[in-house]
Amino acid sequence: MSALTFIVIVLWIVVLAQMAVIFALARQIGVLFERISPVGALVNESGPKIGETTPVFTLPSLNGGVVSIGTPRSRATLVFFLSTSCPICKKMLPVLKSVRESEGRWLDVVLASDGDEAKHRALIEKADLKAFPYALSADLGITYRVARLPFAVLIDAEGVVRAKGLVNNREQLESLFNAAETGEASIQSFLGRHEGASLQGA
Repeated sequence: MSALTFIVIVLWIVVLAQMAVIFALARQIGVLFERISPVGALVNESGPKIGETTPVFTLPSLNGGVVSIGTPRSRATLVFFLSTSCPICKKMLPVLKSVRESEGRWLDVVLASDGDEAKHRALIEKADLKAFPYALSADLGITYRVARLPFAVLIDAEGVVRAKGLVNNREQLESLFNAAETGEASIQSFLGRHEGASLQGA
């Protein structure tokens, strides 16, 4: 019996050691995933394409007034599609507030969604979003073929789509601004073009 007890103890020690190793590996995988997460917004190729003029929308805002999208104006417009049940969307709200303040000289930020108006009004109160134009329109999401959230579209002052894509963090959101500045639709198109040039050069 003493030998059996010893074997059981040894097996438990082995199991606990394996659990510790698995836990450590899981943490390292999480860290690695954060480090290699996409550096640019994930572009949706459907809907109005980069460089095309966006359809014009004039919609009532939940915070009063109207939301104008696509009409000529003095500044660019970032349309951010969100949902009241999307945790990543809610995580991005402080980022949008920061962007609105830091980029306000050239950019207007518009929140867009559809669904239950009462839930959106509750989100406005809870997250303090009264300063944002906030439009509810199923047609707007359908026009841009928004299938996953959060999704953002950057439209210049002339109403031309300059960048768009799925944005899960600040870096991906800012990649839309970089795309507009550099003329590259996305990091994917940039890499694809340069890889193609490299192959031709070879």
